[in-house]
Amino acid sequence: MDALPEPVREPAAGALDPRVELSEFLRTRRARLKPQDVGLLEFGRRRRVPGLRREELAQLAGVSVAYYTRLEQGDGRNVSAEVLNAIARALRLDGAEHAHLTHLAKPKNRRPVARRQQARGTVRTLLDAMDGIPAMVIGRRSDILAWNRMAAALLGDWSHLPVQERNWARILFLQPDYRDLFIDWQQKAADTVSQLRMDAGAHPNDPQLAALVGELSVKSEEFRQLWATHNVRGKCHGLQRLRHPLVGELDLHIDTFVTDDPDQTLLTYHAAPQSPSADGLRLLASWGSDATQTGMESSRT
Repeated sequence: MDALPEPVREPAAGALDPRVELSEFLRTRRARLKPQDVGLLEFGRRRRVPGLRREELAQLAGVSVAYYTRLEQGDGRNVSAEVLNAIARALRLDGAEHAHLTHLAKPKNRRPVARRQQARGTVRTLLDAMDGIPAMVIGRRSDILAWNRMAAALLGDWSHLPVQERNWARILFLQPDYRDLFIDWQQKAADTVSQLRMDAGAHPNDPQLAALVGELSVKSEEFRQLWATHNVRGKCHGLQRLRHPLVGELDLHIDTFVTDDPDQTLLTYHAAPQSPSADGLRLLASWGSDATQTGMESSRT
């Protein structure tokens, strides 16, 4: 006797629907590919949709059109890892996108995330010991959980904000000062939304994340447009250019390190040795807590 199919589980109240997320993610990834990108020939037939057709993608992945169509409609029940790997190859997904697809198609986190996030005391001690290096701990939903004195001098002191508002996405999109602080604000915003998408895939039943997305979608057209792209990105690293109101332009390297909590990362900013940016950080360090207050006041004048 054939086994009965798994029942479709409804998302928790206030949560993002993984079926909708899966459908939209696959559709947008397929739309960005052209036939010539994957070695397919066109014979003059006019295309009614951008990118590859479903049947073309199914052929590349080695699955039936009906099977792929069900998956793109959000039905990921009983899909195997081998099929997901084949679809990821056909769509030319990178590592972060592949992981996101797996989270959406085979969600493991069925229950809403309820536990309160906080950085361990020893991690906070480590932050304080990193004298001269701006550093912070970022948790789920891009929440800012802890930071050191140098991070406050560089990026602003968030201690005056309510705990629920200490969130990178909210700060970037809702606080105008940060558009001046980040020289390439658009890229910083896009990276933040892409990382938020990764969180949505890993924690589909997080009502606080759904509430954050809903709030920012209402209050920011830019956030709404970036969220609709379904782009995803893993932990950030690379060069970040800032225009600090006290020390001018800074070219800083970002690195992230995973803590013992997989939902939390330690993020650091550092400058190349003997560079003007290193001099700028030393100047901020010499001013101490005065740099935070003076810098924020200067940015508003």
